[in-house]
Amino acid sequence: MMSRSYTNLLDLASGNFPLMGQRKRLPRVMTVPGVISELDDDQANSVTSDVPSSIVQDRVIIVANQLPVKAKRRPDNKGWSFSWDEDSLLLQLKDGLPDDMEVLYVGSLRVDVDSNEQDDVSQVLLDRFKCVPAFLPQDILSKFYHGFCKQQLWPLFHYMLPFSANHGGRFDRSLWEAYVSANKIFSQRVIEVLNPEDDYVWIHDYHLMVLPTFLRRRFNRLRMGFFLHSPFPSSEIYRTLPVREEILKALLNSDLIGFHTFDYARHFLSCCSRMLGLEYQSKRGYIGLEYYGRTVGIKIMPVGVHMGQIESVLRFADKEWRVGELKQQFEGKTVLLGVDDMDIFKGVNLKLLAMEQMLTQHPKWQGRAVLVQIANPARGSGRDLEVIQAEIQASCKRINENFGQPGYEPIVFIDRPVSLSEKAAFYTIAECVVVTAVRDGMNLIPYEYIVSRQGVSGSESGSESSGPKKSMLVVSEFIGCSPSLSGAIRVNPWNVEATAEAMNEAISMADAEKQLRHEKHYRYVSTHDVAYWSKSFFQDMERSCKDHFRRWCWGIGLSFGFRVVALDPNFRKLSIDSIVSAYSRAKNRAILLDYDGTVMPQTSINKTPSEDVILILNTLCSDPRNTVFVVSGRGRDSLGKWFSPCNRLGIAAEHGYFLRWSVNEEWEICGQSNDFGWIQMAEPVMKLYTEATDGSYIETKESALVWHHQDADPGFGSSQAKEMLDHLESVLANEPVAVKSGQFIVEVKPQGISKGVVAEKIFTSMAERGRQADFVLCVGDDRSDEHMFEIIGNAVSSGILSSNTSVFACTVGQKPSKAKYYLDDTTEVINMLDALADASDPSPSPELEASSP
Repeated sequence: MMSRSYTNLLDLASGNFPLMGQRKRLPRVMTVPGVISELDDDQANSVTSDVPSSIVQDRVIIVANQLPVKAKRRPDNKGWSFSWDEDSLLLQLKDGLPDDMEVLYVGSLRVDVDSNEQDDVSQVLLDRFKCVPAFLPQDILSKFYHGFCKQQLWPLFHYMLPFSANHGGRFDRSLWEAYVSANKIFSQRVIEVLNPEDDYVWIHDYHLMVLPTFLRRRFNRLRMGFFLHSPFPSSEIYRTLPVREEILKALLNSDLIGFHTFDYARHFLSCCSRMLGLEYQSKRGYIGLEYYGRTVGIKIMPVGVHMGQIESVLRFADKEWRVGELKQQFEGKTVLLGVDDMDIFKGVNLKLLAMEQMLTQHPKWQGRAVLVQIANPARGSGRDLEVIQAEIQASCKRINENFGQPGYEPIVFIDRPVSLSEKAAFYTIAECVVVTAVRDGMNLIPYEYIVSRQGVSGSESGSESSGPKKSMLVVSEFIGCSPSLSGAIRVNPWNVEATAEAMNEAISMADAEKQLRHEKHYRYVSTHDVAYWSKSFFQDMERSCKDHFRRWCWGIGLSFGFRVVALDPNFRKLSIDSIVSAYSRAKNRAILLDYDGTVMPQTSINKTPSEDVILILNTLCSDPRNTVFVVSGRGRDSLGKWFSPCNRLGIAAEHGYFLRWSVNEEWEICGQSNDFGWIQMAEPVMKLYTEATDGSYIETKESALVWHHQDADPGFGSSQAKEMLDHLESVLANEPVAVKSGQFIVEVKPQGISKGVVAEKIFTSMAERGRQADFVLCVGDDRSDEHMFEIIGNAVSSGILSSNTSVFACTVGQKPSKAKYYLDDTTEVINMLDALADASDPSPSPELEASSP
């Protein structure tokens, strides 16, 4: 057991706190029964796996808060007995995985195991169940599960804000520390059995949302998916969480993130956009987020039920719980059924109020309609839950007193654990299931009900086993299964009157209509079961990870700012020694430099070049072997003024619309047309959107108009940009202009203008003068520079540049690019140019004098 004084916040946040509850490491393959190999702690911290693989095959490690096993002490109190938990989703999802795939589970047990028994328990679970238990110290467990998970995340993800200390609970930093600590322990257990070259890791639910960061820090190329089984709240709710960015960044260390519904995925994507500036793209039906060169997939797939399990329970229900008894008990009555956890978000009392309203508004159901409400035991505790329970009891009592008759109670409230077979019996006799949760991740009760009403061929459990099957559903529009049940009557559970009318409509509907709705639902539920869900998720995880071992990956950042940058294996940092060597050998050099973000930091407010930059550029220009250009999107007036001391420097302004070879030469116009009549058409459109979009503005250049929206609301600005793009393309369809969107901009400029065209013009001009470049350096930092990098490759293949040309296309910053080299920042760019200036020779050679124009 670790010391309770561990919580040094800086160490904890960086993941460098002591290993809690340290256990002996479990080898992947047990060689001696009953013996756990002891491995030293240095190996535990290794970046590569030390776990031997007996057979090279794919394997999936499923990580969740709890293992799919039941544990109880033996009657003699000597040791434990374990069995599979057949109700566990983790166990059921194996049906959708490949038959030859080995499945390993990592999670905690529902019982406390003494520290002196933990090794033996671990060994038994690994040998018999392929389970690796994570034992959490009691102080960590309490703060992790009952604290951060249940008091912070669970209410927040169900749209409940902590308006007061006793309503949801204020954010407590120590609970977050425990959450991080628990995730760290889970990561240690995964690493003990992980073979990163062969294994997939599939993490489940909100208890383990920062686990991806701990695993990614060890294994850059690990194939890892995460599925969230709870709702994900809108950005307005989620952004109130003090550790919002830490959790988002941790989730983005996964390769695939799954959600039950598009709503939950949309909320997550909105959070990524508003808090991290990330935009998603949809390609061929797949949604992806570009994150430092990695594409993080977003999966939308609701989970299903295990058909085989429900059907076996239905057969068992005939013996275990005779459906006939229930039919006799409710003979002549129409049964509406509710099955809910005792939880503040399940809306049980709203359902009771709707039942009361229905009996009041439709007296024909008095004495005939019965609502059977099964309340599963509460998983949490707290004052809010106690208030809800008291309210439910009061409602049951009042309704039964007001509408009850001899032999008739309108509300039958079952407040005890109910077995699945007993629930199946209730499903079988119920005319309608009512779910009025105010917020729920998925809720599979309607699915279980539909399958139960279908019954099993050859069984007597079907409500009308010889006749047509029928069922009805009244479901809240705020639950995950609602979108997939198109034949259900969807309700806003807060609207008690509307819910009451929906319940009346459901039980009053003609049998033929009930039958059609049931058939539609059964077709969906039976084909979209848990195996379909897990198979679909795993296939998408394989697709998302297919390039892992082809990419060059490295980790950057500290603590929860850690992320993996994935790049093409040919992409590498520019070596000053190698470029100076190539520069010194070359006879004709072309040097093309972007300005903002390349030789001038983006964060600098004063954009005038420093004396050092002017001196370096003048030195490079003074070497007659060099043709040096600044290629920028800025206007020619400001560039001409700033670089007036550089007599021989070439300038391409406004992405090359204006071009000047030296101070003494005139500006050339490189556009195909100098007709700017289109400005009178484009400017009013831009002004319209500027007035309607707070924070946006128009930048007017000589050759272009640019609409900026980086200071507008991210969602609204982006949507207005898309609308404006369509509008401008329509208005300017017959004009000689290009309308393009970029990062927070929409730009209208003359056709055929780009930095790539400038590069091509410079290379062609040099070749025509008999000075074909044998050294090319091109440095830039943003999207407009990518066209230059692309043109350089084409210039070699088209013969404008020789195949022997030393080409150094370099982007600023470690990011995906068409360039093959990178430098980290503007300081490194200046240092590199300074080294080239030192290697320059201002005296012309005889050959150069002969070939000069």
